[in-house]
Amino acid sequence: MRKTSYGVTAVFCAVVLILNILASTRTDWLVYKTPEIFHTKIIVRYGLRERCETKVISLPDSDTDRNYTEKSCRRFPLTKTDECQNGNERFCASWTSAGYAVELGIGFSAVSLVAIMFGVSTHSRRRRIWRAVAGLVALQAVFQLLAFGLVTDMYRTGRYPTFDQAKPGTAYVVNAISWIASVLIVIGVVTTGISADQGHRWAAGNRAYRQLPS
Repeated sequence: MRKTSYGVTAVFCAVVLILNILASTRTDWLVYKTPEIFHTKIIVRYGLRERCETKVISLPDSDTDRNYTEKSCRRFPLTKTDECQNGNERFCASWTSAGYAVELGIGFSAVSLVAIMFGVSTHSRRRRIWRAVAGLVALQAVFQLLAFGLVTDMYRTGRYPTFDQAKPGTAYVVNAISWIASVLIVIGVVTTGISADQGHRWAAGNRAYRQLPS
């Protein structure tokens, strides 16, 4: 493969890595908003490791409306608070597994960038490293898709109180974009790599790969 192809792949892999980190750290995979009661509205955001609750109190005033906001976060899920050992074991195990899956995806995403930097150093490595890059990105996509599937299942089946009234948040969308982009990267790398092995100049460059006559 051309150096240019690896360069483009590296850029997309870096973008995917950033998306994965954002999805992992944000606390808005699912968002639940209560109706406003007595000028008070509560917004609960669920992340893979944290649950954040924001209480917004509107105080009508003769001149202007004032809003007071109070925010608190805690680890999520917690063994006692979220009843992880008292009837809610399946939810806690699935939610925790989703968090681990995202972390593994981040790891494979980072390693794919290292593989690209290592592989472009020589012509012979560029001929072979695309397979490793495609495999690493594919593994990253699998783990991100696993996290997406676990969260989606818990959201659709209402495994946790308020999930049946929650909505997907930004982190959920970012994760979806991440694994979809990863699948497209794998398709692009495999297509370009196979074309380069077959000697197509657009993929292999001026030094197209040719088999030596037997």
